[in-house]
Amino acid sequence: MLLIVYLLVAPIVIYLDTIANTYYLKLTHFVKISLESDKVAVLKVKMELFFFKFYYYPFRIEPKKKSKKAAKISDDKTKRSVGLKKGYKILKTFKVKKLLINIDTGDCILNAKLYPVFAVLNYNFGNFKINFAGRNQMVLYLQNSPFNIIKTFINN
Repeated sequence: MLLIVYLLVAPIVIYLDTIANTYYLKLTHFVKISLESDKVAVLKVKMELFFFKFYYYPFRIEPKKKSKKAAKISDDKTKRSVGLKKGYKILKTFKVKKLLINIDTGDCILNAKLYPVFAVLNYNFGNFKINFAGRNQMVLYLQNSPFNIIKTFINN
């Protein structure tokens, strides 16, 4: 029972860093799903469950099995709008712990125009920087708990 309560309140972390090429979703010390580059398959998904590691290659082409089931016609627009609304509400439950954006647009005039906008954004939230050296970086650290996500599903 204590383990279930712990899993409900344990933090879910989403971390993106473009300079270090680190992209992962982590549920405390139990599960970690990360995206890594691969020389052959371009991208691989590394899944760590306790002490076990699994790799999945999403861009590998596998032969499709033919099925004899008839295609069902349904109202896709209503399903999509309901899914988008729930997805937006779930996204709102995440807390931004760290946000760093360091960009260079390549146009010094546009960089100069963005400088005051980023200064206002720095005053309120985040860490926004303009550079003139050609570096682009984004670091995003989001945190949530499964309890908040389940609560969003129940309330809607």
